[in-house]
Amino acid sequence: MVKKEIHGKRLFVLDTNVLMHDPTALFRFKEHDIYLPMVVLEELDRGKKGISEVARNVRQVSRFIDELMGDARQEDIARGLPLTGVGFADQADLNGRGRLLFQTHAMASRLPDTLPGNTPDHTILGTALTLQQERPDQCVTLVSKDINLRIKATVLGIHAEDYYNDQVLDDVNLLYAGTHELPPDFWDSHVKAMDSWQESGRTFYRITGPITEQWHPSQFLYRTDEPTFLAMVRQVKTSTAVVEMVRDYTGPRHTVWGINARNREQNFALNLLMDPEVDFVSLVGAAGTGKTLLTLAAGLAQTLEENLYKEIIMTRVTVPVGEDIGFLPGTEEEKMAPWMGALMDNLEVLTQSDSGGDWGRAATQELLKSRVKIRSLNFMRGRTFLNRYVILDEAQNLTPKQMKTLITRAGPGTKVVCLGNVGQIDTPYLTETNSGLTFVVDRFKHWEHSGHITLQRGERSRLADFASTNL
Repeated sequence: MVKKEIHGKRLFVLDTNVLMHDPTALFRFKEHDIYLPMVVLEELDRGKKGISEVARNVRQVSRFIDELMGDARQEDIARGLPLTGVGFADQADLNGRGRLLFQTHAMASRLPDTLPGNTPDHTILGTALTLQQERPDQCVTLVSKDINLRIKATVLGIHAEDYYNDQVLDDVNLLYAGTHELPPDFWDSHVKAMDSWQESGRTFYRITGPITEQWHPSQFLYRTDEPTFLAMVRQVKTSTAVVEMVRDYTGPRHTVWGINARNREQNFALNLLMDPEVDFVSLVGAAGTGKTLLTLAAGLAQTLEENLYKEIIMTRVTVPVGEDIGFLPGTEEEKMAPWMGALMDNLEVLTQSDSGGDWGRAATQELLKSRVKIRSLNFMRGRTFLNRYVILDEAQNLTPKQMKTLITRAGPGTKVVCLGNVGQIDTPYLTETNSGLTFVVDRFKHWEHSGHITLQRGERSRLADFASTNL
């Protein structure tokens, strides 16, 4: 279906879930006006209590509206409050130029008999229908994260849209992969403007040409016709870039806690995870691609062997795939244990040893308990991690705001690793294009102390690989 092209100033009727999802939505509609039905304010009032992320968002919305109100009189409210971008003067995308309108009188429009019952959603639909009748020369659009409400609106002839402003990308296939395949004629066209040198046993190249404008720091370069050429971009300035040949973790000479890379992307991932100059690493891939195993192996090697970090902190968002199993007894670590099964399974693989017998295994477990900690995301606010190796699993279930809260916990000497699969999102109202993991991959790709790799090939087992492809 081709979308109708709409011109002129519009009136957006916001559903409650839009404001619960993004408190700054009030300021993201540029020159257009925003209309808040009274039932939306009622729902916001009911959702303000608690310590959840939604409750915090609701309270922030109320503060924004209160600040916009100021000393406004009744006639000012009826005319509409100017959206001046409260507290966001330095951000152009949060500087609304329209007006905020409230429902100041009862709406006489009657919904068709096909929508029985008196629910908040139906009240919002009735409000939108009345606004269409009162403003025939203006496009009235209902904005909601609720798919079913948008379907009902379309059936009733109301123009409805999802809230798109929080989307990082138009299509998840455009997500930065962290790699770049060089063309077959790369050496022929760039060899004349290339310098090479060695430093501390590593090989570097300085490459000049228009192709370097497409590269990002910590991006990996490869050629399919030359498997031995694997390089990492260290620095990009205008049309010049410095690249470094990567360490080969596929061979027995370079193992990480007994683990070797099984494919090209895993090799790139280990180079990022083992590089102390890279403070933030994001790994995206389907089940069985080795995200957790590689991350834990690198963490153990740098914490227990190289003493680069004091301890490993593992955490993840507690969103169940099926029905919730209810409250869990015990301490913070004991409550998190059922959620950390994937991490613990990989930890068991990395620490199993036949030498030393039962005593050796017991000693290993005690060592791990003292250096590997499991923490809950619910208690991260206000904390600062110094010289820690932080693993954030299932990061695709985090919102961009939650992701910012967690990454800003990192103090000096801390490395943060985010793992996830954007194809498996369990959090309501989050999609592949507005997930916190997608957000952070896109925003960090220009920073020289971060790196990202999308793992392509499953290495868990032939059964798991076939299942992920064909089921």
